[in-house]
Amino acid sequence: MNTLVVQKNKKVYFSSDQHFGAPSYESSKKREEIFLNWLNFIEKDAGALFLLGDLFDFWFEYSKVVPKGFVRILGKLANISDKGIPIYFFVGNHDLWMNDYFTKELNIKVFLSPQEFTINKKSFLIGHGDGIGPGDYGYKRMKKFFTNPIMKTFFRWIHPDLGVKLAQYLSINNKLISGNDDRKYNGPENEIIFQYVIKKNKEKFRDFYVFGHRHLPLEIPLNESRYINLGDWITHFTYAEFSDKNFSIKKWKSDND
Repeated sequence: MNTLVVQKNKKVYFSSDQHFGAPSYESSKKREEIFLNWLNFIEKDAGALFLLGDLFDFWFEYSKVVPKGFVRILGKLANISDKGIPIYFFVGNHDLWMNDYFTKELNIKVFLSPQEFTINKKSFLIGHGDGIGPGDYGYKRMKKFFTNPIMKTFFRWIHPDLGVKLAQYLSINNKLISGNDDRKYNGPENEIIFQYVIKKNKEKFRDFYVFGHRHLPLEIPLNESRYINLGDWITHFTYAEFSDKNFSIKKWKSDND
């Protein structure tokens, strides 16, 4: 259990699925600028920041190098962390090869699986959302394969000029990596993550279940609990904030930039 106490005049922010680096350098650069403006906006009253995975469309940490690009994003996160604002990162299906770079260089705590948090006496279960719930067996098998230490070692042997280019292509075009591409809401009974939430809530009550991965902003009540999906920064540009025991999904409007 992770416990976080935030001052009354501070907010806890949640964001997910930026997929920087895709589908092209030019389009990603524009979205990076929008996200940077959001980070500049929230840092004045942020008590904590949760990033729920797929910040990058592809990420791999070699022993001595990391993928080229994203300098302004990484620099801004380091700046926020240096100001004493805790940042928590949950690895997604596109950055599942993350190791310790964020922890050592940016002082960001990295989680590989959903975690329980108590924030100002409210209980949370937080994660990215890939590979949980019923079904999606193709992706689950793929994830076991790609997270195998032997597979990671083989990939390190490929020169980065070739390995990163190949991985970026597969990340954009392979639906097994991307997961279910259906981003329409077809009712709670068809929401895989929500079915997982129902199961977990039967085991133990939490006030809020917060996930990403779905690329669709959702808020579904479950008895006295709430399931929230954060959407994305590709088409929706949505995020969530928690303050004074209230949780809300918000949209970062273009006129803020």
